[in-house]
Amino acid sequence: MEKFTLTDSFINKFKRKKPPFGFNGLGELVYMRTYSRIKEDGKNERWWETVRRVVEGTYSMQKNHIDSHQLGWNPWQAQRSAQDMYERIFNMKFLPPGRGLWAMGTAITEERGLYAALNNCAFVSTKTIKDDMAKPFCFLMDASMLGVGVGFDTKGAGEIIIKGVDKTRDESLYDIPDTREGWVDSLKVLLESYFHGTAPIKFDYTKIRPEGAPIAGFGGVSSGHKPLLEVHDDIRKILDKNKNEPITITTIVDIMNLIGKCVVAGNVRRTAEIVFGEPDNEEYLDLKNYKVNPEREQYGWTSNNSIFAELGMDYTDVCKRIVDNGEPGFAWLENMKKYSRMKNGGDNKDHRVMGGNPCLEQSLESYELCCLVETFPDNHDSLEDYQRTLKYAYLYAKTVTLGRTHWPDTNRVMLRNRRIGCSVSGVAQFITKRGLGEFQNWLETGYDTIQEWDNQYSDWFAVPKSIKTTSVKPSGTVSLLVGATPGMHYPESRFYIRRMRLSVHSELIEPLKKANYPLEPAFGSEDTTMVVEVPVDVGEGIRTAGELSVWEQFSLAAFLQRHWADNQVSCTATFDPETEADQLPHVLNYFQYKLKGISLLPRHDYGAYKQMPYEAITEKEYDTMVGKLGKLSFGVIKNEEADIDKFCNNDVCEIPPLTGDNDDQDYAN
Repeated sequence: MEKFTLTDSFINKFKRKKPPFGFNGLGELVYMRTYSRIKEDGKNERWWETVRRVVEGTYSMQKNHIDSHQLGWNPWQAQRSAQDMYERIFNMKFLPPGRGLWAMGTAITEERGLYAALNNCAFVSTKTIKDDMAKPFCFLMDASMLGVGVGFDTKGAGEIIIKGVDKTRDESLYDIPDTREGWVDSLKVLLESYFHGTAPIKFDYTKIRPEGAPIAGFGGVSSGHKPLLEVHDDIRKILDKNKNEPITITTIVDIMNLIGKCVVAGNVRRTAEIVFGEPDNEEYLDLKNYKVNPEREQYGWTSNNSIFAELGMDYTDVCKRIVDNGEPGFAWLENMKKYSRMKNGGDNKDHRVMGGNPCLEQSLESYELCCLVETFPDNHDSLEDYQRTLKYAYLYAKTVTLGRTHWPDTNRVMLRNRRIGCSVSGVAQFITKRGLGEFQNWLETGYDTIQEWDNQYSDWFAVPKSIKTTSVKPSGTVSLLVGATPGMHYPESRFYIRRMRLSVHSELIEPLKKANYPLEPAFGSEDTTMVVEVPVDVGEGIRTAGELSVWEQFSLAAFLQRHWADNQVSCTATFDPETEADQLPHVLNYFQYKLKGISLLPRHDYGAYKQMPYEAITEKEYDTMVGKLGKLSFGVIKNEEADIDKFCNNDVCEIPPLTGDNDDQDYAN
């Protein structure tokens, strides 16, 4: 495949331009630690280089699709369009997901074809477990190892019998290759031996690279074979205990959670899981009751647990559990299937939906993946400018759907749905500055703009229109790059200290020292890790999360579900357990017809502890810290290993948008 490249004359304009990283150097620090890849010369990428890699990778995917289907590639118009996208990413008017910033335009996609790694999230149902018993578990492990957050359900409970291994037969030796595929295949072989009642499996782990060895492509270092050996042993214990019994809800979730624990321990990538169960099943509801299931405390944390809530149900008993630990969350599957945006009425076009991703901003079919992009309306001076940004945010996500995965079931769903999620972040900042009425106008106009572009580009790519296009993700480190509040959530405090952990060998430490950022050894890991403190101000006049009632938070989520998200709104509504706990059944009863999903979290004062990730401070303390900071310049950084955070948790041009005389439109025709 011939790669698309931006012209050097265009790129040269950005090499010395300062990127608009947010939060007093925090954004740049997060970028250097998390998303800047090591180049062939051993130096870390700068922002202009990362953006170039991402944009060139995106348009190379388009070119490959257009050329392979003989649809007619126009290099001049592609160059012009790519330059527009570059400027909008560079200036952080929108950003691809963390997965995209890390993997797009690398050997991961362009040589190995692992386009699944560009996606944030996935879902798999266990309902059809009897058709291929190991398949849902292997899918979750494979996707998790690619950095994809995965949701799953418990509908397979009772569908198969765990026969157990036939210990009268000689052990079957399996030599595990030192690859992601090898780890996944080992899980498949082990599970099938128990589900089909075949010979016991003996694994040979000697080919797996030793602890500390570098992982090419994805970055980080190897953990060695220990996490894999442990998950094999732990799964054996669970399945031995349940021999000759139907597979239970607990067993399904145990295996999935143990896989998540293995992936977290196995390399620098983080995993995210969500499990869905029925609201009236005590076995399911007690999964995170560690008094009932003390053994699950070692791995139950790997998933968020939610219920498929039924419209009109009594929420009283479930809410009592939420007051204790914030779980379960709620997913109204009926609404997910029936509605796009709530304001448009029921269309039932998503009737095949079976669940969602770990942060529940996407409705998903079984084995479906999704790609999310994040837009920042508060970084725009006008609605017209924002509309233009939405073109390229949409186009990035749509382009990702052109990449085939290595899973036939996933391709079957994604080629049909082309589902994407264009999100908004910095909601609190925008509403504070410009008001809710103006925000509604931007959302509704922006939604219509995305649908117009989807009509044009779907025709140009010769693919179906996307079944759904918009969502509100919770955001994570991507919003930190920009200096935006995450998704629809309000900050815990206007002023706070954000602490980040770095290796004692990190080349980022010396520039931080020179700029007078407070640094100290990490408590309990003094020999290996340093902690840096960054003062943050989220903006004047912005209310804090504690100032919003649970009713107001639900109302904002419903507002976004009505006017923007045809997928879903990811919202974790916090509440005061002393004054608002008794209101939870009522607020859920009222908003169940206006939302598709939500989670709740009690606000507790746990007190301060050493080196908290976030610590609220006063304006005076903030000013004192900022006054001591010098100019932060990372210069040339070499061999800085990226620490890929959970991506769930997944962070200008002068041409007027959507005008009939715009020759850029020809690029989509």
